[in-house]
Amino acid sequence: QVQLVESGGGLVQAGGSLRLSCTASGSIFSISDMGWYRQAPGKQRELVATITRGHSTNYAGSVKGRFTISRDNALNTVYLQMSSLKPEDTAVYYCNAISGGYITTWGQGTQVTVSS
Repeated sequence: QVQLVESGGGLVQAGGSLRLSCTASGSIFSISDMGWYRQAPGKQRELVATITRGHSTNYAGSVKGRFTISRDNALNTVYLQMSSLKPEDTAVYYCNAISGGYITTWGQGTQVTVSS
């Protein structure tokens, strides 16, 4: 089994920056892709960015050019550097990991609030 612990959320003004971290433990050898998703009040959870073990990345169009996902395999940690934040980025951000080829694990979520 894989466990994920997120950190780094908080309150920031529009135009500001935050960095989220997510550290995996447990069966880390089986993790392939990791990523970040977010869920705003009254909305469905949506993809923000994903990264493969080989560091190939994919971004939602709404964050491309503003957010950067990265990964340190030695530390079993994935990061999300968020810049030029907008009020519409306000959401609970969830870390995600795929292990064993098909098992999806979610973190507990971390709140990001962007004030205008």
